[in-house]
Amino acid sequence: MASKIADICPGRGFPSTLTVCGMAAVWQQVLAVDARYNAYRTPTFPQFRTQYIRRRSQLLRENAKCGFEPGLRRHYLRLRSQLLALRYGPLSEQSSFRASSVRSSRTTLDRMEDFEEDPRAQGARGHRRSVSRGSYQLQAQMNRAVYDERTPGALVPTSVAEASRAMAGDTTLSENYAFAGMHHIFDQHVDSAVPRLQFANDDKHLLACCSLDGTLSIMILSPSPPSVKVVLKGHAGPVTDFAWSLSNDVIVSTSKDGTLRIWNTEDGRCIREVRDPEASELLCCTFQPMNNNLTVVGNSKHLLQVVNISTGKKVKGGSSKLTGRVLSMSFDAPGRILWAGDDRGSVFSFLFDMATGKLTKAKRLVVSEGSPICSISARSWISREARDPSLLINACVNKLLLYRVVDNEGTLQLKRSFPIKHGSQPLHSIFCPLMSFRQGACVVTGSEDACVYFFDVERNTKAIVNKLQGHGGPVLDVSFNCDESLLASADSTGMVIIWRREQK
Repeated sequence: MASKIADICPGRGFPSTLTVCGMAAVWQQVLAVDARYNAYRTPTFPQFRTQYIRRRSQLLRENAKCGFEPGLRRHYLRLRSQLLALRYGPLSEQSSFRASSVRSSRTTLDRMEDFEEDPRAQGARGHRRSVSRGSYQLQAQMNRAVYDERTPGALVPTSVAEASRAMAGDTTLSENYAFAGMHHIFDQHVDSAVPRLQFANDDKHLLACCSLDGTLSIMILSPSPPSVKVVLKGHAGPVTDFAWSLSNDVIVSTSKDGTLRIWNTEDGRCIREVRDPEASELLCCTFQPMNNNLTVVGNSKHLLQVVNISTGKKVKGGSSKLTGRVLSMSFDAPGRILWAGDDRGSVFSFLFDMATGKLTKAKRLVVSEGSPICSISARSWISREARDPSLLINACVNKLLLYRVVDNEGTLQLKRSFPIKHGSQPLHSIFCPLMSFRQGACVVTGSEDACVYFFDVERNTKAIVNKLQGHGGPVLDVSFNCDESLLASADSTGMVIIWRREQK
């Protein structure tokens, strides 16, 4: 009987728009139920599972336009859930979720403290501090003054704000981030988690991802149908992270096999392999934004290291120790400050010397003692009218954390947090790439409940703007293309979903 569920219940009668606050549209809830049970279908034929969920998505989108009575839709959802539970058994909650309360830490979430260095270096460090608290500190003071004067949830009250809202035609942030459904599903890494994915810089249709199966994929989404352009093979262990060069002609990747690899994105050739001298697992990497000849790498032995990818050699003075395994990092836009997070709950800021590649440790924040810092994302402006230099952090505390940067040493101050399911998985989040003309500003994150969440950082209550369902496991990473027409998301089962923005 259960094998005929798709025929008995063809997926008709669902609304065409997403419910953006609270419950998602019924068709998305049905798709989410199907995705969660998808692992039980034909376990030896994963390609069939992917084809099934693609077809279900297509049928649900087509029938969403029929507009049947809401009670009938809800009844169908209950019936389908009951039939699937009878066939495969009830779904259990994620057993790996940690308690929702944040564990105590040595410092508060909203205050960053100086990192104690060798006393012999304090004189030079004090001199640097006296001349470096410039634009960030001034901007932060101006921001706080403006925020104190404005009404809750309002934007900076300038003539530019009014003009930008007029240009947007008074469309809301919810309308701006409404998606019509799945554009495509990639499954070349099925049954191996995809921890990272990222669209190429300033590109609409070029996407890459890495997998714990030891490979990376470069996908092209146009012309239709979307396809895998090339698979990058060579790592002998799980691939943990990667980054596009500014010109998109090179990708660097890190792996638990202890190597950094540089790839040609056109033909998939490995141009260079750099081995970690301590044979430690390499866990994260990022390009220096102003000098793509330099890459910063974090490893499992607590070390942060700057590498010249042209020579394959490490830069003198470009290394520093953290308190734990280095899991995440992000530069500010000018490339002068680098933030790095470890598996013991600390975020460090470093000053980067553009001329020499030297790293100087500046500040340390303990977000939550022992909670891994899975993701750090930096942004100079949140929106055209909310001009806080900001940092977005996932830290396994069942919250997405938004910090403001208050000075030129990378000091962080907690601005606000958003509730998500995040207890143990390496989740990532992003700022939306476009500075919106609309009122509000948006961030997007994966979650362990298999959903993608959009939050308005300027909304004091009911901050959820949108919620996408369809993954069969925790959503590990999300990425927008350059014009925000497509969103990609990857999960722990190896599925990559491309979501298309709803066309008005």
